[in-house]
Amino acid sequence: MSDKRQRWGIAHIYSSYNNTLIHVTDTTGAETLAFRSGGRVVKQGRQEGSTNAAMMIAKSIAEELLNKGVNSLNIRIRAPGGHNGPMNPGKGAQAALRALSRAGIRIGNIDEVTPKPHDGCKKKGGKKGKRL
Repeated sequence: MSDKRQRWGIAHIYSSYNNTLIHVTDTTGAETLAFRSGGRVVKQGRQEGSTNAAMMIAKSIAEELLNKGVNSLNIRIRAPGGHNGPMNPGKGAQAALRALSRAGIRIGNIDEVTPKPHDGCKKKGGKKGKRL
């Protein structure tokens, strides 16, 4: 164990095909420590969900967290999910996770918290499904 005291936080990473959001809270989830989205670091809207944007977001988040004294994170990765959204996260999730660990943040648990449908609304596509 290192001589530095570990302060933990929770990083909520929402990654869709169009955007990546990283929201870091304290361990209770009540207080926000840092928040960034793809729109804050890139100019074009089409680049918000890219790996490059996710790495820039994670780098600035890590800087802010280390200044506040948080040096360890539990990760919660989420995709859009639901009954019509894709169940797998976008390409920004893995890039953000890798950039956080490279910036000197210790990674604890990694959870996948995509919402799963349990027979709520009918899927779109009609009676015969999506035509290909």
